[in-house]
Amino acid sequence: MTEFTQSGPAVRADSRAGKFRWAVVALLFAITIINYIDRSAISYAITPMAKELSLSDAQRGVILGAFGFGYAFTTFLGGILVDRFGARIVLAISVAFWAVSIWLSGAASSFFLVLGARAMLGLAEGPMFPGMTGAIGSWLAGAERAKALGVSLAAVPFSLAIGAPIVTELMGAFGWRAMFYILAGVSLAWLPIWLWLFRNHPEDSPNVSDGELAHIRTTVSHEDAPKTDIQRPKTTWKRLFTNPTLLVNYWAFFVFGYFLFFFMTWLPGYLEKDFGLSVSAVGWFSVVPWAAAAVVLLGLGYLSDKLLARTRSLRLSRSAMIAVTQAIAALVVIPVAFTSNLTVALTLITIALAASMGANAAYYAVNIDVAPDRSATALGIMDLGFAISGFLAPTITGCVAGTSGSFVEAFLLMAGLGISSVVLTALFHRPDRDAVRA
Repeated sequence: MTEFTQSGPAVRADSRAGKFRWAVVALLFAITIINYIDRSAISYAITPMAKELSLSDAQRGVILGAFGFGYAFTTFLGGILVDRFGARIVLAISVAFWAVSIWLSGAASSFFLVLGARAMLGLAEGPMFPGMTGAIGSWLAGAERAKALGVSLAAVPFSLAIGAPIVTELMGAFGWRAMFYILAGVSLAWLPIWLWLFRNHPEDSPNVSDGELAHIRTTVSHEDAPKTDIQRPKTTWKRLFTNPTLLVNYWAFFVFGYFLFFFMTWLPGYLEKDFGLSVSAVGWFSVVPWAAAAVVLLGLGYLSDKLLARTRSLRLSRSAMIAVTQAIAALVVIPVAFTSNLTVALTLITIALAASMGANAAYYAVNIDVAPDRSATALGIMDLGFAISGFLAPTITGCVAGTSGSFVEAFLLMAGLGISSVVLTALFHRPDRDAVRA
């Protein structure tokens, strides 16, 4: 056995390292599932809500986009708070408030009350992903981060796959208002488990052995990935807003967000409007695209870490993955705009969703690779753009669909955004270089 000293007490490394860090990842996976079922539920409830509350297509779009308006503020602030106070208390407060806002969504009786509840949900959920990034940055060794992020983030498409039939079945059995009340209760149930098991640092957890702590705190060897955990200058605010790799990462993630929010908020409406499917049928037809995205995201998160260990190149393991997946998504949505065949449309949408979400773990990992000491803040900035896309995608799509009666322009806009991120990533996304730049 070998002893070494870190910024805390000496720990003893041995071959019997525990696996409690993966229980932390499981907690993050669970709350991400709850998070996305909660935020996407309105996409399936909006049709009966619109009938009961007399909402126009434009009002529907504004309601669906209001989440991003609230989210934009607190996701940026959440990153700063997580770096300052830790993920434990920040995520606990976030979950408590979003449970209240989900309950208010069920109680709303007018356009403005629904709008307010939706904006409040965005405010409450904003710190979620900065909290995840901060927790994984603290609890996982460099060589495991993309895999851990891939597992946690695979909960997004997985939740949307299982959430669609769950939400529509709950609505069918109890009505849309009761559906929101049930989701609020599930969110609150996660809280005591989180507070019981999670600590901001593995050193403070009674469930972490000396061997596991040694594994977590051992930096990646130079043979495995020399540029991910070596000594760097401290990350300044200026660097967060001027580093070329981070800037391109922010933009590419905005584009990813535009794809995600378009499909999350308007896929049900698109299938209803263009193919005449019922709400319950839409729920089941949505399963395959999101399930495929979950599988691809998990696989590419694992592949990213494998490539990093084998090639010692962040450019190949992170940047190339982002460029290739967004290129596929951009090219595939173009024919979707013009097909009138449901099978063709769902097949292409499945490919586009799987591709656009496939590199999700890489975006998050880049923040830790390039700015490890301010990874949650960097994620907060990146998520700010994501939040803006969360407002723009559903709002623009609602206006376009309401005005032209077609989704053609909306699909073509997504393709253009995707191509722009591919070009910028190819030219300027160089984490190996920028990770060590002062």
